[in-house]
Amino acid sequence: MTGDVRRPPWSEFRAALERVGFRPTKARGQNFLLDENLVRALVKDSGIRAGDRVLEIGAGCGFLSLQLAASGVELLCVEIDARLAAVARELVGESSGVRFLVTDALANKHALAPALTRELEAWDEPWHVVANLPYSISGPVTLLLSRLARPPQSLSLLLQREVAERFCAQPGEAAWGGLSAKLAYGYRARLGRRVPASAFWPRPRVESQVARLERTSPPEVAWEAFEQLTNLLFRHRRRSLGRALGELVGRERAADELATAGIEGRRRAETLELSELAGLARNLAPELVRADTLGRGGPNAS
Repeated sequence: MTGDVRRPPWSEFRAALERVGFRPTKARGQNFLLDENLVRALVKDSGIRAGDRVLEIGAGCGFLSLQLAASGVELLCVEIDARLAAVARELVGESSGVRFLVTDALANKHALAPALTRELEAWDEPWHVVANLPYSISGPVTLLLSRLARPPQSLSLLLQREVAERFCAQPGEAAWGGLSAKLAYGYRARLGRRVPASAFWPRPRVESQVARLERTSPPEVAWEAFEQLTNLLFRHRRRSLGRALGELVGRERAADELATAGIEGRRRAETLELSELAGLARNLAPELVRADTLGRGGPNAS
């Protein structure tokens, strides 16, 4: 199936959901994008082409799935609610090019669902993510996808606007934090189009915006050391670097390390460029690994 397609009117879907007793929940971030023009724009903006492998998380009723399938991609749709997955299957159909996986994308905040992990491990070619991500899982699931052995080549994600700004923030900006830095380790991020709350049902209390992440070469430092230093520094982001690093390696060693790197000890983590953060992590790797074995820092701190 290629080319533009149109779905039946929303009233038909609303009636079908009522018949099976479905009510959207805030906990699952179930807000459906009803504006067909915006759905088509999301697919177009993603830059995917016919034949690409694409993951969609939070398929819902299948509105985005339908347009993705029409573009000729090989599509895996993940949906936690079996009732919604049934509606999406009826709309989109299921074939060799479109498959549905009924599961929570996350096993917990530190791991993807085993069924999803197995699917993605079998993808040995470049693949992409295009999704209207449920707000409640957007941070953990994006970070976990980025850390796979074969991570996505690109991610085009419709997110809560505040979260999109965090994904795409730059050092020195108010939104720059641990999550921003961890995503910047392997991706170049930029903001895309905004989507008003009025385009969704039920209507959220916030605006949404697209974050576009494209794979890039990571800095020359092991991820484990980079992650641990990021967790340490952004846990108390207002604390000076001299004080924060001093608690890890001692004041004198911290002062020497910062001086060697040309970084003032009075600066804060939120001002560090990616290259500066990576350089510190590389030089402090032994201490960071030791701190990790003592239980400091969680993998998804932001």
